[in-house]
Amino acid sequence: MAVKKINIPEAFDHIHECWSPHIAARVNGQEVRIAKIDGAFEWHRHEGVEEAFFVVKGSFTMRFRDEDVTLEEGDFLTVPAGVEHMPVAEKECWIMMVESAGTLNTGDHVSERTKTDLPEL
Repeated sequence: MAVKKINIPEAFDHIHECWSPHIAARVNGQEVRIAKIDGAFEWHRHEGVEEAFFVVKGSFTMRFRDEDVTLEEGDFLTVPAGVEHMPVAEKECWIMMVESAGTLNTGDHVSERTKTDLPEL
């Protein structure tokens, strides 16, 4: 049995680029990812895939077409499948996400911000 222990706050020391998710763990077909975010991402959606966000450090706003939701340290938010959203951080924020393995960070389209072959911690 291979047991892997990770200290999540310390794991952020290995992330040197914002908007570049790293895989912290794989659990039952899901990936637990961590990322540093800063500034605005892009509008996107994940058809058939829910996405969960937990703020480890800092704060950010999840923009939806009909409302904005501000998340502070310790807050958790689930974005329903197919709902268009855009994360925006006024300054660097550390987040943990849970989503189906292989889900593209840009959702339903590919852009210069799409990350594939995510590094594992």
